[in-house]
Amino acid sequence: MKKIVFLLTIGSVLLGCRKNENDTIEGPSLFDVYGEFSLLSDLESSTIDVDFENDETVFFTCDLSKIVNWKLEITGETSGATKIITGTSKNLDNQNALWDGSTTNFPMFRSETCQVILTFENELDTLYTEVNVTNPKTNEGFLISDFENGWNGGWTTFVQSGADMDFSIKSDLTAPEANSYYNMAGEVNWDWLIGLIDFNATAYDGASTFPLTDNADNLYFNALVYGDGSLPNSRILFRFNEDDNDEFGYEIPINWDGWKLVSFKYNELTGAGLHNSNNITKVSILHLADPSSGYAKSGVDYLIFTENAPINP
Repeated sequence: MKKIVFLLTIGSVLLGCRKNENDTIEGPSLFDVYGEFSLLSDLESSTIDVDFENDETVFFTCDLSKIVNWKLEITGETSGATKIITGTSKNLDNQNALWDGSTTNFPMFRSETCQVILTFENELDTLYTEVNVTNPKTNEGFLISDFENGWNGGWTTFVQSGADMDFSIKSDLTAPEANSYYNMAGEVNWDWLIGLIDFNATAYDGASTFPLTDNADNLYFNALVYGDGSLPNSRILFRFNEDDNDEFGYEIPINWDGWKLVSFKYNELTGAGLHNSNNITKVSILHLADPSSGYAKSGVDYLIFTENAPINP
């Protein structure tokens, strides 16, 4: 009698899985979920060379015997940049394993060969392939600076006469984009301001204002900002001056370690007056710290205005 009840229960479950009278099963089959795991094909890329600067993409393919959680990790051999793509499926294809050149962990990718590793949750198998980035991804917008061309004579700066002051362009492998960034460090025990840099609109094409949209609700400011986890006392104030003497600001505590993308919409900045983004005459970055907190350090790179959305680095 117990056997009959068991068979009826199994039959009810199977019937419950049927979508209609044509025996179509809803959802994945039991073999796709509980079957034995095996690799049905190698990991392959849709192209060997990819030019992200010209909007090319690359996707990866692999066929599996069952549905699993997988992770695709792409690492630049020169930059050390990483892109991580995850999914749950029995196939990798152009829908779930597409790479547009963007970065998960800084630095950003360069022109370099990238190692691609595919791993699976609770499985020992690991697959490998390579992709060559001929040109890295770029972002459309007005670039204030990525510090690759050195100091612009139209910029101005002020640095306090404190201890261990270091406001300068650095060029090394720690840069989050390309090779250079702007370092800001020092100790000032009498003032919150440690130092600042002014990016004047006249330093670019001679015009008094930056060539930006007048739609402040559609304009984003983006910056890569460095934090030292052992010195969480730094603050940065992004300040924007307009030609009608209006001034807006965005201040953040630098309480993280490493490089991080900071993006915000221009019309969300605090200040007096209307946000006339096409009238910006100067962008300033002020490095601040409580004067009683000691030595402070931060850095900035890849300062860029974009429209419609923040950058996808």
